[in-house]
Amino acid sequence: MITAELSRSSRRETGRRRSPVRGLLIACAALGVALIASVLFGGLESSLADVWHAVVSPTGSEADVAIRDLRWPRTLNGLVVGVCLGIAGCLTQAHTRNPIADPGLLGIYSGAALAVVTGSLTGGAAFESAPVQAALAFVGALLASALVFAVGSASRHGVTTVTLVLAGAAVTALAGGAVSMIVLSNDAALDTLRFWQLGSIAARGGMIPGILPFVLLGLVLTVLNVGSLNALALGEEAAASLGVDVRRSRMLGVAAIAVLAACAVTLAGPIAFAGLLVPHMTRWLVGHDHRWQVPVGGLLGAVVLLLADTAGRVVARPGELPVGVLLAVLGGPFFIYLARRKKLVAL
Repeated sequence: MITAELSRSSRRETGRRRSPVRGLLIACAALGVALIASVLFGGLESSLADVWHAVVSPTGSEADVAIRDLRWPRTLNGLVVGVCLGIAGCLTQAHTRNPIADPGLLGIYSGAALAVVTGSLTGGAAFESAPVQAALAFVGALLASALVFAVGSASRHGVTTVTLVLAGAAVTALAGGAVSMIVLSNDAALDTLRFWQLGSIAARGGMIPGILPFVLLGLVLTVLNVGSLNALALGEEAAASLGVDVRRSRMLGVAAIAVLAACAVTLAGPIAFAGLLVPHMTRWLVGHDHRWQVPVGGLLGAVVLLLADTAGRVVARPGELPVGVLLAVLGGPFFIYLARRKKLVAL
């Protein structure tokens, strides 16, 4: 009944029926293209034959090294980060019923930034290495999201969409103010923040084995949560009348968002616009059924991140544009387009 209602709503808004299966196939095909492009293009020109040679029978040539040691780890990192951001973005917009929400709404990015600059301020050179900064970002992101949920659930009505958004805004403001105070008084912390907050998938591919268990945990929490999202889209009272434990669903959703977004921040730094863009693309492709939205959102998140990273390498060759910067540049016009359509509908 819930799915049928969402389908009717989707058809009324778009004027046409979307096939989720077709959307899933399109997303899978796009991911295949993005993976090939990410391995194929870069500062050094290469062909499909070079890629095949590097994979099957490498000889240590310049092309082999570039493909196996640089592009492939980078591509794998982008795949993991994109899946995390795509799913986290879909969950965030579903739970807040806010079409311009992203995981940063829970204070995740600001909490990670505060942890990184605090480590730089107190730890000296030992805290300037990428693995240490990644660990600090992960812990800071989780602590910030936990604080948001604790504050948001402290009201007599428990955690709701409104309290969650307000708590997220408060924690984000507090953490952002603390970051500003630290970087204004310490040049080393300012340098650390400047390079960390650009967002890039290039340098931390080697951290995937350590972070993978947390990614899997986030995916498990997502699977447990996705079944209640269609009911929550009808409103909390309607969801409760349909037998959904709203508080439990919120807890699972916030936990999944926090873990997945923290993993993404750990591996790539803050890349905000992916979590904003992907849910809109997913709804356009498969409609409003969250059972399809969330998995397709993970695929499209990887597509968007990998294609943006590849474009950044090609456009600025032989250098590169950080993927976070490029997504911000592309994301602005996208939301101007959405605003002109006047069809931003909270789901």
